[in-house]
Amino acid sequence: MLLQNLAVLVLAGFVGFLVISKVPNTLHTPLMSGTNAIHGIVLLGGLIVLGLGAEGTLDKILLVIAIAFGTINVVGGFLVTDRMLGMFKGRSDKDAKR
Repeated sequence: MLLQNLAVLVLAGFVGFLVISKVPNTLHTPLMSGTNAIHGIVLLGGLIVLGLGAEGTLDKILLVIAIAFGTINVVGGFLVTDRMLGMFKGRSDKDAKR
């Protein structure tokens, strides 16, 4: 069972890398916003599992680590998205003054 789960994880990472590397720059910001929303759902699921169904110390430690990394990903993604959108907003403000 562990070997099957590991194989799925490696294949999912490989496919994800291939898909994301083919995304054009113009779609990067909307795609990042969508993945931030998905990671928010993942965080909520991790918190629910941690509160209701985690049995054993190792499970709880792994859940806390996953929740921490997911939180960093969501917050960082929203900061980067906001900064990218701010660059476009700044450009249109400068054009309006001319």
